[in-house]
Amino acid sequence: MEKWILGILEQERKNRKIPLEVKKLNENYYLYKATTVWNKQEGRIKKVSEYIGRITPKGVIEKTKTHEIRSVYEYGNSYLLYELSKEIMIALKECFYEHWKEIIACSIVKTIDSVPLKLIKSKWEKLHLSRDINASLSPNTLGDILRIIGKDYASQKDFFNKLTDKSSRLIFDLSSIFSRSENLKLADKGYNKEHLFLDQINFLLFFSQKKHLPVMLHPLNGSVRDVKALNSTLDEINIKNCILILDKGFASYKLPKELKKLDSSFILPFRRNFKVINYKIKLENSFIYRERGVKWGVKKIGKNNLYLYEDVKLKAEEETTFLKLMQDKKRTKIEYDNESKKFGKIALLSDLKNGM
Repeated sequence: MEKWILGILEQERKNRKIPLEVKKLNENYYLYKATTVWNKQEGRIKKVSEYIGRITPKGVIEKTKTHEIRSVYEYGNSYLLYELSKEIMIALKECFYEHWKEIIACSIVKTIDSVPLKLIKSKWEKLHLSRDINASLSPNTLGDILRIIGKDYASQKDFFNKLTDKSSRLIFDLSSIFSRSENLKLADKGYNKEHLFLDQINFLLFFSQKKHLPVMLHPLNGSVRDVKALNSTLDEINIKNCILILDKGFASYKLPKELKKLDSSFILPFRRNFKVINYKIKLENSFIYRERGVKWGVKKIGKNNLYLYEDVKLKAEEETTFLKLMQDKKRTKIEYDNESKKFGKIALLSDLKNGM
């Protein structure tokens, strides 16, 4: 640490008469009040830091204090989001103790109105919730905090593991966003449903069916897709004795073997053109789902089970659509004979037994 920084720190300690510390973030120095508190739940002393201001050669520039007296605040939307966030807030406080307020504040503001980083502070100060949560949201400070959080992969991993804990069913999906930025290392050309040859970043998402919450969001290189994306993430998180529910976009003949390596079960939808699907399976069982009749049957394939469902209403709709195409000379009778066996059918592969 440079001598002039130490000199200012010593002078501030004499003037303020409180324990202080200096933190360096992106070649800048910041002054914090440093204290400790006793954490009853963990049974140990925990360090607590309170941001004071930025250190410059001319002294400390304290964080902005608003002297404006506001009498009108926005209330409803922010407190609804705050109540919905209480479950994850516990994990946030444990994993990001110094910055959980900024994470919650940014999340609430961005959910209400997707504003750029420089406007988050002004939007937050209009919310009544800002009187209860004192978050440091000036653009420079917030930019530094977000960089710290982004690099703190250990805390991210710990946070996601706390959310996935006791989740018996995890729904997995992969999405992507395009970017023309030259500074994003993850941006790369890869497959996307729009078939656009642009750089993209893939985002992997796990959703807990039990908690009704997204429990993990993980960015991936734009060229990484499907099974590779799944394998790279499953190696990093603790999931056992749960059921992975995947999108049909991940379907492949190799995937069931990969999933067998996990201590979890899986449900994998197949595309209708998969040769392994036997459309002659007898549909001897039935149930009603959302006022729609569904017939189903099951057949053993190796160590797994192939479940075949037929939505009666969907079958009628698809058959009607195909007949109209035939009438317009856009489909042929031969195509109808080949495709009609698939109308209304949904095939799932799983290692779960009957009655899943």
